[in-house]
Amino acid sequence: MNRISLSVMHLLRTKLARNSMWMILGQGLRLIIQAFYFIEIAKSLGVRNYGAFVAVVALVGVVYPFGSLGSGNLLVRNVARDRAAFALSWGRAFAITLAFGILLSSLVIAVSRFALPAEIPWMLVATVAVADVIGLNLITQAGQAFQAFERLKWTATINVLMSAGRLAGAMILIAIHPHPSALQWGYLYLGCTAVVTAIALVLVQALLGSPRFVWRYIRSDLREGFYFSASQTSQTIYNDIDKTMLSRLDSLTAAGIYGAAYRLIDVSFVPISAALCSAYPSFFRAGSNGISSSFAYAKPLMRRAVAYSGSIFVFLLISSSLVPTVLGSEYAATAVALRWLAILPVLKSLHYFFSDTLTSSGYQHVRTDIQAFVALLNILINLWIIPAYSWKGAAWSSIACDTTLLLGVSSAVWLISRKQRLTKVTELNQEDIAVNRKALVGLSERSAAAE
Repeated sequence: MNRISLSVMHLLRTKLARNSMWMILGQGLRLIIQAFYFIEIAKSLGVRNYGAFVAVVALVGVVYPFGSLGSGNLLVRNVARDRAAFALSWGRAFAITLAFGILLSSLVIAVSRFALPAEIPWMLVATVAVADVIGLNLITQAGQAFQAFERLKWTATINVLMSAGRLAGAMILIAIHPHPSALQWGYLYLGCTAVVTAIALVLVQALLGSPRFVWRYIRSDLREGFYFSASQTSQTIYNDIDKTMLSRLDSLTAAGIYGAAYRLIDVSFVPISAALCSAYPSFFRAGSNGISSSFAYAKPLMRRAVAYSGSIFVFLLISSSLVPTVLGSEYAATAVALRWLAILPVLKSLHYFFSDTLTSSGYQHVRTDIQAFVALLNILINLWIIPAYSWKGAAWSSIACDTTLLLGVSSAVWLISRKQRLTKVTELNQEDIAVNRKALVGLSERSAAAE
């Protein structure tokens, strides 16, 4: 027993364990808050208004990653390797997000006229676009700033504040309007995001320092950050664009049914997201020694994630029948959708770790290419399958695309690792040949001298 206690104490002394503990505690609290927030919003809006809201969020999510152009990921990578790089990296992230956020918010408002049903007001798109493309990106980058220094207590705090702010906004709105419209919730959504953004920026300023703005370095960040943004956009497309397509190709009711089920999948995945977030800086350090080193670091984490997601798969299958009891009878079909989607946490647990292995070892472009292919595949399948099978078709498409992504990134990791091993063996053989040749020349010279 004493040995077990000592082992636990030693584990808790490690930085990764402490950070994971903070993220698990933070994400656990966030999980509870998000559950209450989701239930209150879904019930009060009703299935059609909720469908309209998730359709807008999904559309905005396509351009959301380009609002920061990967500058938050570059911030983590740069500071994880050199802490003196913080002020410069934070300044670039802040400047890029403001500039691209304003541009892309305007773009998504214009595109929404064609991508969404006419009954969804453009002001709803505007409020969600400003909240997510600008506000949420700045909040995420503030969390990444603390993540880069491995001070994940503050990253967890910022994440909890984001969810708590939205829950508070939902409770205020429901107290004023028991059954609000999607647009009324959009206004509160923007207001809550603005408050949390201000708090997050103040925390970074007070605890980490001020940004430094050096414009001549931004061009190189734009090129490199593009791959991170393209990767995240592709991820958003194959995860979320089906909600927007359901609203356009089928109905807002179908989008609400499917969106509610997918939201429950997202909530169940929060603990694995916490582990990925905690491990992200360490991934980059391991990846600096090559992809084999990065994957060796990923394997034990992946095994634990799969064990958790397997148990969640079983839990979702068993508990799905409770959904109409919690959300209301109009969400009865969500229980069926949830059973279809229950396998997704298992697939995601695997492909996220393979994907981060590629990113951390310098193969972000490979990850991006694979994800872009899967995103295109998802759109093409949905164009055919949603008109024919509604939300059931969207569920089948999601499962097929996550499986394809898993096969793609795992194959890429295996092929690149194999190539690097073969290259290393070849180099060692060449070194051995050179050493042997030198030894033979030396032997010949000594023999000649002796004669």
